[in-house]
Amino acid sequence: MSLRTCVLLCFVGLLAACSSEPAKPPQTQVLAQPETDAPADLGPLPAYQRELSGVLTGAPKGAEVELAILIVDERGRPQGLMASSKIIGNNQPLPFKLRFNPEAFPAGARVELRGRASQSGQLILHLPSRIISQPSTQNVGTLAFVSAP
Repeated sequence: MSLRTCVLLCFVGLLAACSSEPAKPPQTQVLAQPETDAPADLGPLPAYQRELSGVLTGAPKGAEVELAILIVDERGRPQGLMASSKIIGNNQPLPFKLRFNPEAFPAGARVELRGRASQSGQLILHLPSRIISQPSTQNVGTLAFVSAP
């Protein structure tokens, strides 16, 4: 076999290998995770992060609860997001954990924990703003939703 024929066969083989679809991984069955009252296990808290934790009350079943640690201006308008989380309500107290970088905590600016609950895309409840004064790990205790205006 000549060198030219060998190179041509190798080239055709390479083109054929590149043109086929990649092998698909075997499909695995995803098992539904049981509903729990505990927040998602995020593992141990890294040394470079801090955590805000607590319990939310008053969220009805099926409501989408959104929590956020926000940097706000003097008029109360959000200027930056430090951390956020979404939880589905279940008519029971909802524990939460929000991790954030303490180096992103602005000196001299106001930082607040805010929350809201919506159902079918409509705002139904909100969490009164809670000022976070220090970039440290804290438990804010039990927080209650109030009716949205």
